[in-house]
Amino acid sequence: MSTQPLSAEIQDKYIVPGLERGLRLLGEFSARDRVLSAADLARRLSVPRSTVFRLLATLEATGYVERADGGREYRLGLAVLRLGFDYLASLELTELGGPLLNKLRDDIEYPCNLVVRDGRSVVYVAKSAASRPFASNVNVGTRLPAHATVLGRVLLEDLSLAQLRDIYPEPQLQVYSDSTPRTAEALFDMVQQDRQRGYVLHEGFFEASISTIAAPVRDRTGKVTAALGATIPASRIDPDQLGLMVEKVRGTAGELSRLLDYRPHRHGKVVSLNRE
Repeated sequence: MSTQPLSAEIQDKYIVPGLERGLRLLGEFSARDRVLSAADLARRLSVPRSTVFRLLATLEATGYVERADGGREYRLGLAVLRLGFDYLASLELTELGGPLLNKLRDDIEYPCNLVVRDGRSVVYVAKSAASRPFASNVNVGTRLPAHATVLGRVLLEDLSLAQLRDIYPEPQLQVYSDSTPRTAEALFDMVQQDRQRGYVLHEGFFEASISTIAAPVRDRTGKVTAALGATIPASRIDPDQLGLMVEKVRGTAGELSRLLDYRPHRHGKVVSLNRE
C-alpha cells in the first residue's frame, strides 16, 4: 500500500466542510480567549452566525463546548480536556519522560519540564513540580513563544535560516525582554551557537527573575523532538552547583533520547547549519 501523502486535489475532495469548520471553531479558544460568543466566532471564522449556532449546538451536545455561566458565551468543554489528556498519555515521549523528569527534579530540587514545538509556540507536555515554593503559571498545555524562550531556542536548532524565515516572515520579531532576538537572522545565529554548545543556560531570557537550563531530546531520526529543562529562580543559582545541574539536565535529556532510540553514531557529530 502506498504511503505517499494525498495530493491537494484529493485532500479537498475528502474534506468534510462541517467538520473542518467545527475544528477551526474549537481552535479559536485559547488561554487569552477562554470565553467567546457566537458573534465573536462568526466574525473570526468569516461564516454566517446561523452556521456558528449550528456548530455550537452540535459541539455543546457532544461536550466539546459549554455555556459560560449559563449565558450566551461559550468555553471549551470537558470533552476537549479528556481528549487532550488522552493524547498526552498516549505519547511515547511523556510516558518515558515523566519518570526521568521526576528523578531530575529530586536530584536538583527545582521544577523540570518537557516541551514540544507547535509552529511558533512551545507547548508544555510534562511537568515535575518541586517541593520547595516556586511561583509559576506554567502547567501542562501552556503555550509560550518559541523564539523568546530558552526551551523554544532548543526546539528551533534543527531549522535552517530559510525555514526560520518561513516561520517568522515579519521583519521584526515580537520582543518580550532585552534578550529576545529581533530578527529571524539573529535567532538563527543564537540557536546555532546553542546547537554547538549542546545546551542552553540563560538568566532572565523570558522572565527577568527566572533562569532556565535546557537541552535537546532527539528521536531515532536524529532530529530534536523535544526540549527538556529545569527552571530556577535567578537569585538562587549557586555558582558552585551550576555546572553539576547543567550536566544533570544534559544527562537526563540524553537518557530520554536513548529511550527514544536515538543513537549518536548513526547521525555523526551535531554541527551547526550554514546560514544559507
